[in-house]
Parts: sequence; C-alpha cells; structure tokens
Amino acid sequence: MNKQTVAVPKDNAIYGTSSTAFEKYGYSPAVRAGGLLFLAGVVGVRPDGSVPDSVAEQSELAFQRTAELLRLEELTMADLVEVVSYHVDISKNLADFILVKERYFERPFPTWTIIGIEALARPVLKVEIRSVAAFRS
Repeated sequence: MNKQTVAVPKDNAIYGTSSTAFEKYGYSPAVRAGGLLFLAGVVGVRPDGSVPDSVAEQSELAFQRTAELLRLEELTMADLVEVVSYHVDISKNLADFILVKERYFERPFPTWTIIGIEALARPVLKVEIRSVAAFRS
C-alpha cells in the first residue's frame, strides 16, 4: 500500500510549538492511504502546548486542530467519515463535548464511536478525537 504522511508546518498557527510532539514521540499527525486520510488522536492543547482546564475548551481546540489537519489536505469536517472520541470521566464530561461537537458537524454526519476511558497520555487531558476522512473523487 502506498501511504503519504501529512506534515504540520513548524509555523502553523493552530499547532504552534505543540507540533514537536510528532517527532518526539515518533508518529504522524495524519496519513493519506487508499483514498482516505487517517488522523491520529487529536487532543485539546493550545499552540504553546498548555492545556485548558475545561472540557469545553479542550474539545474546541481538539476540533480546531482536527479541522486544521483536514485543511492542510484541502478537506473539511464534512469529509469525515468516521470519528472516535475518548472521554475521561465520560458521565461528567460528555455533555460539554457534545455542545462543542454540534457546531462542527452537519448532515450527513460521519459515524461516531464514543469511548469512556480512565486516562489519556497526560493527566490534565479529558478528551481525544481520532478520525478518518475520505478524499473527494
């Protein structure tokens, strides 16, 4: 299979210095393969790498970062076909996530899987979004 990785430019306003994590931890933010774009889990961090306290702001940033990866490949949120969201303390935090999510998605909706988890990579993180988009023919 032929695959191409997506690079986030070092001067990207949405990712800022937080884009150094890709090299540091040895992964690609997104990979193009077979007419699809696979996005790694995206968390809600600010361009300087700091993490907001609220689930709503973390969710907003995670969706902005997802939209930016799509934009780099000339796609939009409407091109998503699958979304998987991971939630720490899901019973407490899902409602705030959904309020933000509703602003980013329109019909026809992508598939969505919601998973409650104990923790993410950093203790302050409360939500992570992994997704797949389809390139237009």
